[in-house]
Amino acid sequence: MLPPAAAQGFVGQAPKAVETWTTDLCGCFDDASNCCITYCCPCITFGQNAEVIDRGNTSCLCAGAICVVLGHLGCFAWMYTCTYRTKLRGQFSLPGDQCGDCCIHFWCPLCALCQEYRELKNRGLDPSIGWVANQQKMEQQVPAAIGVPPVVQMGMTR
Repeated sequence: MLPPAAAQGFVGQAPKAVETWTTDLCGCFDDASNCCITYCCPCITFGQNAEVIDRGNTSCLCAGAICVVLGHLGCFAWMYTCTYRTKLRGQFSLPGDQCGDCCIHFWCPLCALCQEYRELKNRGLDPSIGWVANQQKMEQQVPAAIGVPPVVQMGMTR
């Protein structure tokens, strides 16, 4: 039997319930420090988001560098960044569609990046520490959540 994560995408699997975004698109000042970083250098926020969304398969540096290069080649970064919004929506069953993701990243790229960063944080992931640290944090939380059953010692009888 496949674990739930491996079973995703198979025919006959029950669809996930649609969730809602935990913050609004224009709620940038809900996290003022991230808002300032994103305004000054959006490639940093995008790189952090991309690494966590891709579960470490894309590094923060690589994603940020691609974003910078595409931005300097004629403002095409939105074509790349919107794909990560689509991935994020898929992971958390958030409403929207790919066309809407592209429009949001074209017209409001900074707001989109900030919202995606806040969404990850509100769901227990911290993009600023990277995927590996988030994974370690999750592994440490699992045993505490499950708990260890008490050890029962049997007494010796004569």
